[in-house]
Formats: sequence, C-alpha cells, structure tokens
Amino acid sequence: MSADEDISLEEKRVYAGGSARPAFVATDAGLARVSVSGDLVGEFGLAVRESATDVATDDGRVVAATDEIRQLTDDGNQALGFPGATVVGFSGGIVAAGDGRLARYDDGGWTTLAEVEHPTAIGDGVVATESGVVGFDGRSRGLDAVRDMSSKYAATADGLFRGPDWELIRDGGFRAVVTGERRLLAVTDSGNVLERDGEWRDLDAPGEVADAALTADGIYAITVDGTFLADAGDGWRSRVLGLPGARRLAVPTARPE
Repeated sequence: MSADEDISLEEKRVYAGGSARPAFVATDAGLARVSVSGDLVGEFGLAVRESATDVATDDGRVVAATDEIRQLTDDGNQALGFPGATVVGFSGGIVAAGDGRLARYDDGGWTTLAEVEHPTAIGDGVVATESGVVGFDGRSRGLDAVRDMSSKYAATADGLFRGPDWELIRDGGFRAVVTGERRLLAVTDSGNVLERDGEWRDLDAPGEVADAALTADGIYAITVDGTFLADAGDGWRSRVLGLPGARRLAVPTARPE
C-alpha cells in the first residue's frame, strides 16, 4: 500500500474483526494512536493534542510526555503532573525525567529519585542522558551522548553498546535501539533501520526513520516526517499520518482485550 492509498475493503474487514492493535507515536502535533494489524496500517487520530516528546507502554498502560505526563484512559487521558518532563517510561512504575530531575509517580504525586540533566530515554533502573547513562541512584554508569536504551543495549552518538560492561557491537551514530522477540533493531543517525539476527542487515526502510518497534506480528517504524511503516515479512507498507516532528514510537506487545 502506498503512502496515499485508502484502506481497502479487505483491510476494513480485518479491523472490524478486532485483530488490530494500537500503536502510539509522539509528534509535534500530539500523541497519535494508529491501528495496525500485521503490515496493515489503518485509522489514526490524536489521543492527546499537546506536543509529545516521548511515549511508553507497559501491561496495557500508555503514558506520554506532553505539557505534563499524561496517562491514556478509556475515555481520554489523565494528567499526572510533572511539567517539564521530556521522557517517560516504566521501571517499577511510571518514571519520568526532565527539568533537572528523575522522578517516580506514586500515590498521586512525584518522588524525586535523582538529579539528571538532558535526559533522552528511560531504561530499566537507569536513565539515558546526553552525558551518559545514570542510575536511579544518580550515579554514572558510563558511556557518553546516549540517545536511547532498550534492555541491556544503549544507542549513542559513537556506537551501539551492550551492557553491563558496554561492549561496542556496532560503530557509528545511533538514535534508537529496540529489542524484542529475540531480535535487535537499531536506527542510525541517518534514519536507516538495521537488524541483527546473527548478522547485521539493512532493512531498507523508506524515508528517514525516527524510531522503531518490534512485536510478534512484525516490525513497525515512524519516519521523522510522520509516515508510519509496517513490515510483517513481505516488505514495508506505509501510511502518511500528516503529523510532523515524529520522535518516538511505542507498540504494545499484546493486543488489548
């Protein structure tokens, strides 16, 4: 399906049958919710209309960093506070960073865990920053210019590293790293998507990719100009969202009930 094609009758039947899952994209226009099923990209709309810098999902929950941290609900979204937060994630609960601090949401409020500057992503017990990886205790865990983290991997301006000893596994600048389904994806500074499954290969994604996601159904990606990409094994299919400034993508690993 080309970027400007309408959804076919067959695709509409797929979505009507309930086999679609939601994907969430943080963009300048807001947080977009996109219906996907395998490599079929369906309806989309804005779940939050404030500019979004990050989005994360966990066990059916979806949170985004907008004018403050917001959690999606069945009938909209709930404002959780923390203006100035630019990254959000899940690690023993909702964790966010920005405005000089890292904090965890609990009992209706935010508890500061550590002082951090220029955060770029939340990992498991750590936060990525422009000056390196920082633990939730505020201590440096090494590296420099970290753009993203996933599991034990860190994407940096100097290469892709595997922790805990930060072994270099690929030279070059990287903006995102994704793990799941026993696979590893990395997005280069130039927007190429690389996959490592024994050997490295370029997935030849159309456009400059900002972020990617892995599920059992396939690979998903969002380009910086707001084109949603899906590959279920037969090559990329695309749909233009018309939402500029796309930054982050999150796709739940399980479909909602």
